[in-house]
Amino acid sequence: MTLARTALALGSIVALAGGVTATAAPRINGAGASFPAPIYQRWFADLARKGGPQVNYQSVGSGSGRRQFIAGTVNFGASDDPMKSADMAKVKRGVVQIPMVGGTIAIAYNKPGCNLRLTQKQVADIFLGKISDWKSLGCGSGKITVVHRSDGSGTTKAFSQSLSAFSPEWKSKVGTGKSLKWPVGVGGKGNEGVAGVIKSKPGSLGYVNQAFVKGVIKAAAVQNKAGKYVKPSFTSGAAALNNVKLDSNLAGSDPNPAGAGSYPIATLTWVLAYKTGNGDKAKTIRETLNYMLSPAAQDLADNLGYVPLKGSILAKAKAAVNQIK
Repeated sequence: MTLARTALALGSIVALAGGVTATAAPRINGAGASFPAPIYQRWFADLARKGGPQVNYQSVGSGSGRRQFIAGTVNFGASDDPMKSADMAKVKRGVVQIPMVGGTIAIAYNKPGCNLRLTQKQVADIFLGKISDWKSLGCGSGKITVVHRSDGSGTTKAFSQSLSAFSPEWKSKVGTGKSLKWPVGVGGKGNEGVAGVIKSKPGSLGYVNQAFVKGVIKAAAVQNKAGKYVKPSFTSGAAALNNVKLDSNLAGSDPNPAGAGSYPIATLTWVLAYKTGNGDKAKTIRETLNYMLSPAAQDLADNLGYVPLKGSILAKAKAAVNQIK
């Protein structure tokens, strides 16, 4: 009898274990922009801890993320550069493009003792290689090492759009794009790579999401359209993004926003989802995106160096999630 009872108990444990496996949280995969990676990873960790979906997100840059999305190798993509109609046409399952959060692109630097304030022209001239010594910027002398992205990047697209708005010379000589022929500097992969180079090399300067400004890395105050010098922050980023108007594909930007309190280099970042053909993953994808747009998730944005969505942009983003079938 004892052996029979033991066997029965073991059988119950196996059955319970089997039940846990059968009801394990569903999993989805995403890839793309490094700009929102810190907040996405926090959101996905919180979601999993609450018993929600398990999300594997690879911070590979907007360009790579878009390619994987178009190829259909992920459940969702992510990009700081919204998709154009020509690329959307390549996706037979249809595209739902959803703003997820906002952020500022900081002119980040590692120059101890320097409190950097830059005009818009100076920002462009640094990346053109026309300003190459810190002394020209009112800091101690020394060579400026410019750091830029080495990979295809929506952050680069947004940043270069602002540089083109700041400087006719930049617009004519370099222009805008996810990948550029940089006049000067060294490359780093992802926001993480650029921040890593700046952190390890005193005298360096580059562009990263505000969330990567920490420790020895500082953010410059940049002159805005109204002539005021403003640092990237929740308040200045929100003031800038209030100028953005979304089109029918929920894309929109303002490379040099109006307003005395606006930081001049700010962008939204988007998740790219499939409109159809998601099968049994559709509910999981909707649950994940609805959480990302929830008050609990958006309220974390400020402390993590981002700008939460508000008003009509948030309402349109939430409505778009319902298109995922």
